[in-house]
Amino acid sequence: MNTRLMAELARMFSEEAPIARYFGMTLSFDDEGRAVVELPYNPNLDHALGAVHGGVYATMLDIAGWFTAAGARDEPCWLVTSELSIRFLKPAVRTSLRAVGKMIKSGKRQDVVEMHMYDEKDHLVGHAVGTFVVLPDVPFERPGDVASTQQKVLNW
Repeated sequence: MNTRLMAELARMFSEEAPIARYFGMTLSFDDEGRAVVELPYNPNLDHALGAVHGGVYATMLDIAGWFTAAGARDEPCWLVTSELSIRFLKPAVRTSLRAVGKMIKSGKRQDVVEMHMYDEKDHLVGHAVGTFVVLPDVPFERPGDVASTQQKVLNW
């Protein structure tokens, strides 16, 4: 387990990912290397019937999977989500949420990760499985030429 990489990923998420600040999410890693994404309850993320919107479930589950895969690599690299299958198991009403990733299969070019999402009472409210593909030609360092790096991602 590369704890230095995990610390860098957590820093990157909190300082460089606008969605983390916008939603109010935090990222950490547990002792088994699983990414843990936490979100305090925010009524601005509810749908019209008063429960947390399914798009929030999808976002948190995707982030937990992506960072679990990224944190399991020997060297820092960029990945993309190539597949995400989500099950919405229970509405989350006026509750904080926690999504946790678990590596199922790590490969040279892609990883398969299972993700679970819990409410503040530890009830399972969502489940997902995702495939994350390594982008070998995209440098992990923050590029000076963002447009060039974005083009590499678009051409993967």
